[in-house]
Amino acid sequence: MADIAFVVALGRQAYYASLPAANDALIAVPIETSGIVADATMRDYADLATLLAGASNEQTTLGRKTLASVTVTVDTANDRVALDCADITWTATAGNAISAVLICYDPDTTGGTDADIIPLTKHGVTMTPDGNDFTLTVADFCRITSAA
Repeated sequence: MADIAFVVALGRQAYYASLPAANDALIAVPIETSGIVADATMRDYADLATLLAGASNEQTTLGRKTLASVTVTVDTANDRVALDCADITWTATAGNAISAVLICYDPDTTGGTDADIIPLTKHGVTMTPDGNDFTLTVADFCRITSAA
């Protein structure tokens, strides 16, 4: 499975990553291997609730993680914007294997629902929880390039 950007988020990633609201955040959501839909299907979901209502399953034992140290870097030399975050660590992992991690924008971490959460990118990640810590490095999780 390839890394993808969700159609609903095209052109919005830099805005969401700048975290303009008081109670918003970018979150990582692990997706189980069992039932995961093809990229062509996944990229068309407009919110996390709809995505999870389909065949794909969230790996809830690992749990969602809030991304720390999110940066938006304007790179005029290469005509692009790069979005990055600190490594994501799950401690003493357990549960079903995963094949992907979604980076999503949660506009209200204090009371929103999955229907409010906007999926931004999906990253192919193969991991079977074995009780050990698992650290995921998602360097430049999204690059937005200027069209020539």
